Amino acid sequence: MARRGGAHRLLRWLWTSRRLDARLARVALLPAAGLWRAGTRAHELALARGWIAREEFPLPAIGVGNLTVGGSGRRAIALWAARELAGRGERPGLVLRGTAADAEAARHAAPGCIVIAAPELARGATLAASERATVLLLDGASGRGDLPLDLGIAVVSAETSRAVRWPVPAGPWRESPQALGRAHALVVTRKRAPLEIAEALAAELTRRFDGPVAVAHLGLRQLEGLVSGRRQPAALLAGRRVVAASASADPDAFIAQAKAAGAAVQVHSWRDGHEFRDEDVAWLAHAARRADHVVLTERDAARLRDRWPAAVPEPLVAITEPEWELGGEGIAAALAAAVTPVERL
Repeated sequence: MARRGGAHRLLRWLWTSRRLDARLARVALLPAAGLWRAGTRAHELALARGWIAREEFPLPAIGVGNLTVGGSGRRAIALWAARELAGRGERPGLVLRGTAADAEAARHAAPGCIVIAAPELARGATLAASERATVLLLDGASGRGDLPLDLGIAVVSAETSRAVRWPVPAGPWRESPQALGRAHALVVTRKRAPLEIAEALAAELTRRFDGPVAVAHLGLRQLEGLVSGRRQPAALLAGRRVVAASASADPDAFIAQAKAAGAAVQVHSWRDGHEFRDEDVAWLAHAARRADHVVLTERDAARLRDRWPAAVPEPLVAITEPEWELGGEGIAAALAAAVTPVERL
């Protein structure tokens, strides 16, 4: 019954295994990785020479981007930043390169935030400004030299610490060290990795970086009823039979979060970004009747909220929020500085 994320397992084997077959597979991908790195270097050169025009924004702009592919927790950090800015009296305009379902999930997680889903960040920024945002928050940008960022936050996952430090597709690194140099703050996230691994990665990257560095644990903090919206503590899952259903890039991390809450977990997963069909909804409804709880990610919940059968017990939505374990005050201070009038001049 369980369908694990095959693509995620394959990539984890490719990028972390020390077996001979994995090594040979990585070597075979080196030409493609070289092309990727050449493309990023060419882009960096074009920026340095002024061949690519820089965008101009009428508002302070904060970018959050990931250095590694998939599952870094970039979106969770962006949503935290949106809530932090809203708490300071700002009206953040969060621009996502995603779908309408992603935008709905973001609005739900950061009430009072203007959320725009757009294929181009610059276009989305213009739309957010037209809706009277006071600060732009660009999800998917940190070291973008063509965007005038007042603050760029680079995010890297501690789960990649065992992976080879090669560019995609031979490794998980999508950005070069030059992109890290263009960022202003660095966040190392962890879901399953031990704290000492995250701290070691932060220390390693700090040697190339002159700015605030933080470590954040992305854990399951609360549960929310899919339909009712009622919040309950994650401890509710302790000792319960739970179906963890996910269509995310890193289903194993989601599963680990449910297990950390003490649940007996059964897994059901689809490829990242799967559009749920009627038969998928029917399967989940059947699981909700048999298990104590079905638990969904926030992103998947946005796709299912309007389609859930009224007569079936509602699933619980896993609310993942960062818990700052190192340097969180530095990231908060950098956010505050980016939107103060002095910094806008």
